[in-house]
Amino acid sequence: MTDRDKDRTYWLDDPANVKKIVWALVAVCALLIGADLLIHKHGYFEVEGYFGFYGFYGFVVCVGLVLAAKALRVILMRPEDYYDSDD
Repeated sequence: MTDRDKDRTYWLDDPANVKKIVWALVAVCALLIGADLLIHKHGYFEVEGYFGFYGFYGFVVCVGLVLAAKALRVILMRPEDYYDSDD
């Protein structure tokens, strides 16, 4: 890292820019929720037509993936010095 890089600031270093991104994401989520209210869905199952089904389903599946990864870690985990050579 050079001295020039130490003094350089990036656009995400400014908390105001981070706030702008967060509020933009909130606005996009609000628009998507509004669209969910207005758009008629043609789901294969009746439950797919409920308000917020896909958001709830996505959240539950994401939590399930995290829990599955934690369980898989217990099975696949090796000791810290597993790859250290004894030579």
